[in-house]
Amino acid sequence: MIRSFLFVPGDSERKIEKSRESAADAIILDLEDAVLESARAGARELCAATLAERDNIWVRINPLDSEDADLDLEAVMPSSPDGIVLPKPESAADAVELAARLDELEEQHGLEVGSTKILPLCTERPEALFSLGGYVGATARLYGLSWGAEDLAAAVGATTNKDENGEWLPPYEMARSMCLFAAASAGVAAIDTIFAEFRDLEGLKQAANHARRDGFSGMLAIHPAQVEIINASFTPTANELAHAEEILSLFADNPDAGALSLDGKMIDRPHVVQAERIVALHNRLTSKN
Repeated sequence: MIRSFLFVPGDSERKIEKSRESAADAIILDLEDAVLESARAGARELCAATLAERDNIWVRINPLDSEDADLDLEAVMPSSPDGIVLPKPESAADAVELAARLDELEEQHGLEVGSTKILPLCTERPEALFSLGGYVGATARLYGLSWGAEDLAAAVGATTNKDENGEWLPPYEMARSMCLFAAASAGVAAIDTIFAEFRDLEGLKQAANHARRDGFSGMLAIHPAQVEIINASFTPTANELAHAEEILSLFADNPDAGALSLDGKMIDRPHVVQAERIVALHNRLTSKN
């Protein structure tokens, strides 16, 4: 389970080197927004070299309907990235098309077919919001879904996407929710978007805690200082783990019960499902370390 994805500009050797010190669960080498068109050829070479010597690295390519997308894939796939971040898809059909291209490139370069995962940024185009259900069963490569507010705001002509308190305005809160529900429907991870005010660590902590509360399993980061906070927010606390284990133990001792009482509250099947998720996440993170 990936709690934190850290974006790193694909053309910055200094920032890529610095990312080695990060505790991010995964690094995203960015060939799209963070790189000028004139610098992309060099960035592709740098990303390919980085991929060849490191693990847990994804690459954000350019939109699939651009000429750069094929150049990006041809450059990085021989070095076997863990996954591809797909920006600005019009629908799940773009993820299916990307999967087909990955099939060809993996076979061409002797890689295990199906090994490269896909993470679409599924709300960056307005039309994409009307077909998010299409990700259900679209491709076995689908790791999760994430979303973006900046490109969406630009596409509709908005002057901002947050209110004076830093909260998402209704159109973007809706897009966030739809991403979450689409990911749950597809049975994949829901990854919350970036917190752009990277110096506001208290604000980030609140945003990350709310993301986990709402059902997201991870978050995108744009600065190394954000990673530790994100990882902590998406890691079960000792109290959460103890409570989850108590719920599971109670139902194990009462296998025929549909509902039970714990600490003066009624608990039933949804509480068991959530408890199982917490214990499973704890076990995955423990085994990883």
